[in-house]
Order: sequence, then C-alpha cells, then structure tokens
Amino acid sequence: MKEYINEEELNILINSDHRDPHHILGLHKYNNKYYINAYWPYAKQVNIIDLTNSKMIKMEKIHDSGFFTKVINEEIRYKFHMKDYEGNEWELEDSYRFEGSITDVDLYLYGQGTHYEIYKKLGAHITEKEGVKGVNFAVWAPNATRVSVIGDFNHWDGRIHQMKGLGSSGIYELFIPSLVAGEKYKFEIKTKEGDLLEKSDPYGNYSELRPKTASIITNLDSYSWCDDRWLENRRETDILNSPVSIYEVHLGSWKKKQDKDFVNYREIAHELVDYVKYMGYTHIELLPISEHPYDGSWGYQVVGYYSITSRFGTPEDFMYFVDYCHKNSIGVILDWVPAHFPKDKHGLIKFDGTSLYEHDDPRKGEHPHWGTMIFNYGRNEVNNFLIANALFWLNEFHIDGLRVDAVASMLYLDYGKEDGEWIPNSDGGRENFEAVEFLKHLNSIVYEKYPGIMMIAEESTSWAGVSRPTFAGGLGFGLKWNMGWMNDFLRYMQKDPIHRKFHHNDLTFSMVYAYTENFVLVLSHDEVVHGKGSMIGKMPGDYWQKFANLRAAYGFMYGHPGKKLQFMGNELAQFDEWSEENSLHWHLLEYDSHKQMQDYIRDLNKLYQSEIAFWYDDFTSNGFEWINCSDSEESIITFIRKGKNIEDTLIFICNFTPIPRTMHRIGVPYKGKYVEILNSDDNKYGGSGVINDTISSKAIQWDGKNYAIDIKVPPLGVSILKYVK
Repeated sequence: MKEYINEEELNILINSDHRDPHHILGLHKYNNKYYINAYWPYAKQVNIIDLTNSKMIKMEKIHDSGFFTKVINEEIRYKFHMKDYEGNEWELEDSYRFEGSITDVDLYLYGQGTHYEIYKKLGAHITEKEGVKGVNFAVWAPNATRVSVIGDFNHWDGRIHQMKGLGSSGIYELFIPSLVAGEKYKFEIKTKEGDLLEKSDPYGNYSELRPKTASIITNLDSYSWCDDRWLENRRETDILNSPVSIYEVHLGSWKKKQDKDFVNYREIAHELVDYVKYMGYTHIELLPISEHPYDGSWGYQVVGYYSITSRFGTPEDFMYFVDYCHKNSIGVILDWVPAHFPKDKHGLIKFDGTSLYEHDDPRKGEHPHWGTMIFNYGRNEVNNFLIANALFWLNEFHIDGLRVDAVASMLYLDYGKEDGEWIPNSDGGRENFEAVEFLKHLNSIVYEKYPGIMMIAEESTSWAGVSRPTFAGGLGFGLKWNMGWMNDFLRYMQKDPIHRKFHHNDLTFSMVYAYTENFVLVLSHDEVVHGKGSMIGKMPGDYWQKFANLRAAYGFMYGHPGKKLQFMGNELAQFDEWSEENSLHWHLLEYDSHKQMQDYIRDLNKLYQSEIAFWYDDFTSNGFEWINCSDSEESIITFIRKGKNIEDTLIFICNFTPIPRTMHRIGVPYKGKYVEILNSDDNKYGGSGVINDTISSKAIQWDGKNYAIDIKVPPLGVSILKYVK
C-alpha cells in the first residue's frame, strides 16, 4: 500500500461507507509531492491527461475493486482517460477535483428553516465550475452512512459517485462534470443497517413518466417569459375587492384525445385558455400537477414536490401554459398538498432509512384513512422544504395562487383517527401547534415576497381566523373555501321543492357567519365523485325541473357574498359524475338543454365581472343586505348586493319552488327604476319565459324599506335587477 494512502480509509471508500470521498479521491499534496487517486470499478486502465503539460500519465491500479493512483511532481490541471474490459475508451473530468456550491450561509439558513431558495441549492442544477460544465447534486440525508448519485452515466452503481457530507448539516453534495439536461438519476442511500435505498430527488424538477420513478436533470432557466405586465398589475391588485371566478380543472380529463392518454401543456393551453376566456372565468385552478405515481389520486398523493408531472410535458411546456394564461388575462392557481405524502418507496418515506420527513410514531406520522404519511412540522428542514416549495411555484412558474389542500388534517392531531391512534399536544388538546406555526410562517413569507397572489385554505372546520392576518392571531391565508355553505346549500337543493320550506335555514344560515372569513363559494370536484352524483344529478324533479333547479342554484351562488369556484363540467350539466379516466361529455353541447346551461353560466360570469356589486364588498356587511330571508312558506328569498355607488345596486329574487308568482311585492331601497339584467327562466336558457320589463318603484313601505316593486317571480328561478335612477 502506498504510504500516502490510508488503508483503512481506502477500505471505507471501497465498501461505499465514506462520508467525505474528496478526502481520498482527486488531487492531494504529500511530502512536497502530489498524488491523484481515482476509483472507477469498471475501468481496466485509468490514465491522467495532464492538461498543464500536454501529456498522458498512466495510473497504477492498487486494488482489484478499481482504485488507481499516481504520484506527480507538481499540481496540474487534468482529466482522465478511461478504458474498460470490453475495449471501450472515453475521457472524463474528475468529480473530486471540484468543490461544491453550498456555502456555510446556506447550511446555517437551512438548519434554521429559513432558506427560502434552498431549491436552488439542493437537487440537481446545471452549472459551470472552472470552465467545466456539469451538474451539482445535493440532498439532505442526515442519518445515511453514505449517499451516491446513480444513473445511466455510471451504470446505476452507487460506488462510483459517492457524495461529500457537509459537516453536521446532513447535506451531501457532489459536482459531476459533463452531465446535461435529460439525464436520468436517483440518489442511492446506504442506511445505518447497510440497506441500499434508491430514492427520487426530493428537490428534482422533472421526472420519468409513471410507472418509472427516476428524476431527470432539467434547466428551469431556459424559458423566456412574456408576462411582465401581468405580474406588475398583479402586485397592485387588491384581489379581495376584485372579481374572482375560478374554473377548477383536472388536466388529465378535461378533454382527452383519442390517440393518446395525455395532452401536452402547450397544446391544452390554447384550447383551455380560449374556452375559459370565452366562458368568462377569471382564473384556472389546477388539481395538483406535482409528480405523483397514481392517476387515481388526481395528484393529491405527491412524490415530487418540486417536479412538474411529466404526464403533460416538460417544465418549459408548463411555463408556456402559465405564460399563455397571463397573456390572456387568466390567473393560474395550483392545488398544493403539504398535508401528507404517500408511502411509495422511491419517495420521501424513510428517506435515509429513518423517519426524516415524517414522525417516527405512526400516531403522529400517519393518516390511517388515507394510507399516507404526515409531515413533521416541528423539524426546521421539513418546514423549509415545504415553504420553499410554495415559493418555488410562485417564483419559477409565476403561479398566481396556491389552494392548500386538507388544512383541517394539519390543524388537528386526531383528524381521521380513533381513540388511541393519536397523541395529544403539550396542553392535552388536539390542536397541532407545530402545524399552526408552520402555516403562519408559510403565509407570512409568501405574502411578503409575492403581494397580489392568493393563499387559499381548504379548511372544513370552524377553526377561527383561517383567513385573518397572523399579526391578528390568524393563520394568515387570504381566502378560505366555504365548506359549510356548500354542504348546507347542496342539502337544501336536493330536497323536493315541496319540502324546502321546512329546511329554509339551510339556505340562509351561511349569512350568520359569512364575514368571519374571506370565503370562496365552491362547487368543486369533491362534490361530483365517489357516488355523490353530478350537479344536475343532485337536482330533484323531472328533466325540465332539474335544469331549472340547477340554474337557480348557480344564480343564487353568484349572488351570495364570496368568490366563486366551479369544477369543470358543472357548466355542461352532464348527468354522469366525473371520473379521471374519461373526458368531459362535450358531446352534450349538441343538445339544447346542455348548451343553454353553458350559455347561462357564461352570461353569469360576464355579468359577475362587469357588475361591481357582485364582488366589490364580499367580506363585510356593507356589501349585502337582506330584503326578506324569512319567507319559508313560499321558499323565496330576496337580497341586495351593493357596490361603490347607489347605481351599482343589484336586487336578487330567488324562487326555489316551481310555482311562478305573477305579482310579487318586495321592498327596495331607492326610488326609481329597476331593470332586469338576467333571469334564469329566460327562454334562451331553456326556461319558461317568466321575465320582467323595467319596473318602477312605488312609495310603499314594504319589507322594512320605504319603496316597493311588484315583479314576476320565475319558477325555480333567479331574477337579478339593477337599480337605475
């Protein structure tokens, strides 16, 4: 054995247990001489190409496993010439002559949980060092014995590119020269028990199409954005006092092509955005498009949090999609899932052989009814992983908002669990204090860095202050899905009209708490799957009544305070409930009833955007006033929506029985004329034609108002009147 080589250290390297292979491999100085070590198990011969002196130097093989060494007289620039046992020859740079990219500041901030751009350091990043192009790899695996990068470039052999551990940080790093975009890779992790795990990159930006699981090197800086004006306007927009009508989309089933399973992001951008613009929606919300192994999870069981799913194309393709949305004044919201992750062995679970991202105790670390793992929100590095991930989508892909899935499951330690399946907090309660602090941290940083975006909580309980600022004790979200309204309203609408008078409270109760949060009214994908039936399928009555009921439901929804969200297909009134395996039933538009429903939703959206009273003051009592909410016998409610000026005032009359009222008196706030600007019973929507001309008020006290009008109330219909002087 050479005197400058420690035999014990050599054995550690050969056994793939070295946490700092740079200490033995590469160029080193010893007794005023220099030596170069190389370890390549498949090489028959390794030569040094001396770039300083333009010559080749043969190395000595001193271990059968493939360890080569050579003493030289001076420090040189070099690379290797390799020959394998099959006679193949090639040249390559030595990974172990390069330092990494991660600094002490990076390590400190990451350990504190405040490195908000850690995704630019961990993962795989195309870079250049000392004039040599390649890829810098880094991964967090603090309990590993050894971590390597594996791929086609090294025969998926973890002995070849062993990574350097950076002190006590738990981060491993290695620069591999000459690698380019498109190369597949994983991390091979040797556990303390000696097991070898092959893991996808937690910070990888692109992945193989399922069922394959490798990460793919990519360059996120290659796309030229054209949305500066959109981003500038977004920063100046008060989204709470703006129209927000969201079209929720599952990209895999919006419109399938017969000859392929998935449509590319670029291809679907034009068709989807043009449709959304035609229909009058302001935003598209995408079900999760982070990489996920199982189609049937709809994206909610994420493996690649930083990886756009390859089902629909590359990261650059998705950038084009978002850019095209912005060019057409359409915002893009992503569903984002920090509540849990699946147990797929190539993912985050037991990442380095230990419970790294999750809790070790299943009472804290698992969701039994979902079969998934819960993030350990008490660990700085895990919080950093998730918060930086939110910022990653906003920064790298220009996303306009994140709808955070399953927030209730994060807030409560006993969510979905029976007695004995969960551990109380330090106060003996069920609140997850660590998750609460995580959410506050998340929202405060996101809004600080990206004013004008939306953070939306899907939170199904009565947790107070979800959409209130953190400085006021809230969780800091901007908006919250109104699950209470959705449940009450759908329960009401499914009743036969003859019984609705006994359930009038389901229709009006939401106004008791309407201003406790900044609500989004949602009729989402969750309401049209798993046996719940489609929206039209929920409606009672004969064929005509089903469509009339649905038009009335949508009209009431748009009049009710709160932003709006509709799942794709709701506008088509398809009778089959949604399935991710099938395209929406676009052929239904060949039939009058379905085309008329689409036209009605389009007109509602257009009216919603053009009439300020629909949205200007959604979140205080200044924007809404009951006229009559107690007429349960006739199942009619009337209310006012207000804008900036008196001339913005809208009157809503909603009749949830099939009985038309030809002379129905309601109180109105002002003297003057009221013009009907939309009626769901209009013939053009498939209604019976009970509509109103311009109506003049009378000086009669009615419904607590000083003026009144007599109107025709459509059966199972909604009439919207606008005040004109």
